[in-house]
Amino acid sequence: MKSFTPVDILIVEDNPNDAELAIRALKKSNLANHIFVTENGEEALDFIFSRGEFAERDKSKALKVIFLDLKLPKVSGLEVLKVLKSHESTKMLPVVIITSSKEDPDIQEAYALGANSYVVKPVDFDSFIHAISSTGLYWLLINVPPKVNG
Repeated sequence: MKSFTPVDILIVEDNPNDAELAIRALKKSNLANHIFVTENGEEALDFIFSRGEFAERDKSKALKVIFLDLKLPKVSGLEVLKVLKSHESTKMLPVVIITSSKEDPDIQEAYALGANSYVVKPVDFDSFIHAISSTGLYWLLINVPPKVNG
């Protein structure tokens, strides 16, 4: 049986380098106390809904924000978003799309499915760090979220 500490941020990212950069950016802004990373959409859904290998995870402390990539193995980011926004217990969770896609259809569909924000990953290292830090600061410290029933 695994024990999972409460998580504030879930990063759903299949690129280990991008996940590590995101964690570094959040740590640099002192926002990295409770971060968990999943590498594909299926694993993210299992984590969020406490099933499979995450069945023992305590959902009583809701996530504050999900940073979700679009291009994921197993279950796409858009499908993860669709599932989250269709469940009563997760529809109010803030989901920030963080992806390399600047494609208008991806942007339109993400917002149509209920994304709270859409951030295109900068290619430049410093710009990437700044974008993640700013996004994390906003969603964790400035934004006032609704109560989420877990």
